[in-house]
Amino acid sequence: MDDHATSGIRFGRIAATLPVKDMERARSFYADTLGFKKVFENGTPVGFMILKQGAAELHLTLQPNYKPAPFNIAHMMVEDVDALHALCQKAGTRIIKGLQDKDYGLRAFVFEDPDGNRIDVGAAL
Repeated sequence: MDDHATSGIRFGRIAATLPVKDMERARSFYADTLGFKKVFENGTPVGFMILKQGAAELHLTLQPNYKPAPFNIAHMMVEDVDALHALCQKAGTRIIKGLQDKDYGLRAFVFEDPDGNRIDVGAAL
């Protein structure tokens, strides 16, 4: 597709959809540990949920047979990556890659949520 084909299209937000095996456990992690707020849920039992924190938005989808990928499935930018890293450590969250300054201008780490979803977190240096 050439540049002219998309020149009139203005893209809006895009939100990561994370598959989870246990919706309440996932909600608890993102809300109680990371401070996200539930803004929408659908189904009985709940099969889909939207959580927001600042400009970040996550969509959770119930997938009881989900097998997590062995790679990062989302990237999240934050203002205080050190504080989030400390919060994750305090909560006992599995840290996949420790906090470090990267040569591409970010201070970053990777954590794994309770369903094994790997989230790469960064802040500009």
